[in-house]
Amino acid sequence: MVTSAKMPTNKSSFGIITDQETKVDLLNNEAIAKTIVGLITETLDKPMTIGVHGDWGAGKSSILEMIKGAFEEENEIVCIKFNGWQFQGFEDAKIAVIEGIVTELIERRPILTKATEQVKNIFRSIDWLKAAKSAGGLAFTAFTGMPAPGQIKNIVEGVKSFIANPASASDAIENTELSNIDVTGLIKETASKNVPKEIKEFRKAFEDLIEKAKIKRLIVLIDDLDRCLPETTIETLEAIRLFVFLPQTVFIVGADEAMIEYSVKQHFPDLSNTGNSATYSRSYLEKLIQVPMRIPSLGETETRIYITLLLIGSVLGESSEEFDAILQLGKQALQKPWEGSGINEEEIKSVLKDRYTEVQPSMLLAEQITPILSAGTKGNPRQIKRFLNALNLRMRVSEERGFGNAINVSVLAKLMLAEMFLPQTVFEHIASSVANSEEGICIELVALEAAHSTDKNGNNETTQDNIILEDWKLQSEVTKWASIQPFFEKNSLKPYLFVIKDRKNYLGRSAPLSPKLNALIKKLIGGKTSAKSVNKDLKLLSSDEVEVLFKQLKIKFLENDSFTTKPIELIGIEELIQSQPSLQIQFVELFEGIQLDKIGFWFATGHEKIITDVTAKKKHETIKQKWLNLEQNKAMRSGLSTLIGGNQ
Repeated sequence: MVTSAKMPTNKSSFGIITDQETKVDLLNNEAIAKTIVGLITETLDKPMTIGVHGDWGAGKSSILEMIKGAFEEENEIVCIKFNGWQFQGFEDAKIAVIEGIVTELIERRPILTKATEQVKNIFRSIDWLKAAKSAGGLAFTAFTGMPAPGQIKNIVEGVKSFIANPASASDAIENTELSNIDVTGLIKETASKNVPKEIKEFRKAFEDLIEKAKIKRLIVLIDDLDRCLPETTIETLEAIRLFVFLPQTVFIVGADEAMIEYSVKQHFPDLSNTGNSATYSRSYLEKLIQVPMRIPSLGETETRIYITLLLIGSVLGESSEEFDAILQLGKQALQKPWEGSGINEEEIKSVLKDRYTEVQPSMLLAEQITPILSAGTKGNPRQIKRFLNALNLRMRVSEERGFGNAINVSVLAKLMLAEMFLPQTVFEHIASSVANSEEGICIELVALEAAHSTDKNGNNETTQDNIILEDWKLQSEVTKWASIQPFFEKNSLKPYLFVIKDRKNYLGRSAPLSPKLNALIKKLIGGKTSAKSVNKDLKLLSSDEVEVLFKQLKIKFLENDSFTTKPIELIGIEELIQSQPSLQIQFVELFEGIQLDKIGFWFATGHEKIITDVTAKKKHETIKQKWLNLEQNKAMRSGLSTLIGGNQ
């Protein structure tokens, strides 16, 4: 009969944390927002484009929301916010963005409804662009002011054909609403105009509209461009270019600059063959964005403060006076994160008085999980929120199912940290050992924790020469995780495995991949030549992208039914490892994820050029020796004996 030793228990002591953009600043990003607001107000007469850059989930949307909030009471400043996803389904996102900005401006300024001439002129320019585009003549280069050879003639001929045979263009009419455009009137002037001239007239019409509206500053916030497909991203940016040099206009673009660069490369596929792809992509963004502002990742101290504020806010409510006071303490601590002190507990007690006991479990939890959560999420606020929500939901489910005192939130949190942030082979070994143990323990884990425990009186069941334990001791992330409280010791973890057996990843690590990573995966599993063609792209990936890409390739690799011959996915994995050497340890761990009786001898050889890291080499040799001493695969044992001089 399986028994579980008594452990301290508590229910889920915090609420679900929303992931929407917010005006409540828990990250001290208000400093970035205030800097941008100051820059705008100090230069009211100059056009400007500002980039708010940061990784997915870094807080870009919240900063844009703070900027918008700063101008809500300003009568002479109009701030409009668009989400890039709004235009994802449009056939021509470029025109949709332009028309959306103009329409929103008119709606926000009732005085413009009386400005008949100005409104008529601006929409007439937009109609011309629609007609030209639908006629097939308005190409990408038109928006740069440099039409391609023969483009103007194509526009004229295209519009004439459109009028002569409207039935053949029914799809264009439906998709671009050309039925509302006076194309007959436009054609009379088309022959005497060219694209640069018409764009100049559009800008002039827009300037007149701004003047008539009595606006000192028009601020347009563009969010979530890094979630859009490359074509939508480029068309949105090209729409912005129409307004870039117009006085009184400011565009603030919230996006991961790496995704913008990727979109540029996708839009100009020929650049990848010239060797200047990365340089051109960066130059494109630098020319468009005059003032780049990057959101820094959170360090461990900042992560601790952030988690503490999140959990306390979910208990007290972010709108409460008590939380507002705690928030001010958090901001003070964030002003000197290098001191590593976090929020002073005594000050929290002083502020909350009798309510301190409500948040005490949350504060303890924050202290326990911060080291691993900070490293695992790389200080990404969205990832942190999703981990906390996953923990909260699992606790609630366990409570609803009547598990009661069998589950402790701190223990569950520690196990989930292993599940989500340690190498997959480590967690899988723990889970397998616990499931197969009568006592519900993993002896390697007990021993690893004992090395960090102040209580060494217990009987240590670890045997010497335990390959897995020695391997774990070489991995700093594993030893760091094992050292955090609470220690599992010899308490049964079976109830916890039951709670997390859903294996649903609330962190979003299995969320739909970006178009960029999807394209890379297709190349990497397309054979040797295909995989090598993306070598330069692999070297430019961010650390988060590298992690996600490796994980997806690993999943595809392990889905194979047979490993007697080398699967094609391994070619792509090897190419990724050579471009990103930091993955060598994880590459070696791939060897542990396959049953020995299914592996061909090829799996133990041919990796000398890939595995160059000393620790990775040592681990690889350890695995080979382990294979050598097992009976499941005689062919592997025989080959390894010959290769490394071992005994059969």
